[in-house]
Amino acid sequence: MEEIEIASRVPARPDAVWERVVTPEGINHELRPWLRMTIPRSLSGATVDDVPVGVPLGRSWILLLGVIPIDFDDLLISELEPGRRFLETSSTMSASRWEHERTLTGTDDGTEIRDRIRFEPRGVVGRISLARRLLYSVVEATFRHRHRRLALYFGTSS
Repeated sequence: MEEIEIASRVPARPDAVWERVVTPEGINHELRPWLRMTIPRSLSGATVDDVPVGVPLGRSWILLLGVIPIDFDDLLISELEPGRRFLETSSTMSASRWEHERTLTGTDDGTEIRDRIRFEPRGVVGRISLARRLLYSVVEATFRHRHRRLALYFGTSS
């Protein structure tokens, strides 16, 4: 199982950050301009706070440049602490197991955003060292990009 952890701080209250990061608009703002994530029709207008915990939510497509399907995510939120933390445990086309845990912690000057991603590459990607490292690098770069986009949205912090 591969693991990546990325943390950053933004000068905004945890409740303001949470309101943004659990919406489809917020998620896609983090991913743009390189990626976009679709939302299952049944979740139209919903946020992470609105979905049932431990219940499969449907398939979400990951689109390169917003249009080219490159992966999918069979969404499932397995743990939720509204305003503070969620844990998504899903499977994707590229990973038999995908975990994304996001935790928000209030600080004196704003909020620390921490993402922990764990995944088990599927098939040939999991068996070939170079392919496994490439997938790891892509996932790490994607989450670093997401944190840069959050910093831009909320303004930079120390």
